[in-house]
Amino acid sequence: MFPQIKSERLMKMKERILEILSEALPQIDFTASNALVDDGILDSISIVTLVTELSQEFGVVFDLEELAPENLNSIDAITETVTRLKNG
Repeated sequence: MFPQIKSERLMKMKERILEILSEALPQIDFTASNALVDDGILDSISIVTLVTELSQEFGVVFDLEELAPENLNSIDAITETVTRLKNG
């Protein structure tokens, strides 16, 4: 795939993920932190909500190891994780 097309698709996915997260968890500003899990912004209930919404939208399955904080600490990390799972 051409780099520009891949980049555009990644940006669209990131935007959609941000929409989903903002709708599911409106009290959280996902763009303001790079430590959503580490800083306690995302708690266990929020993570379950997040994973459920992402799984339904993108048809991906999060294994236990995918729930590591480094995969969920920022919108970029979440996007990378969903992309990796989709391409898995």
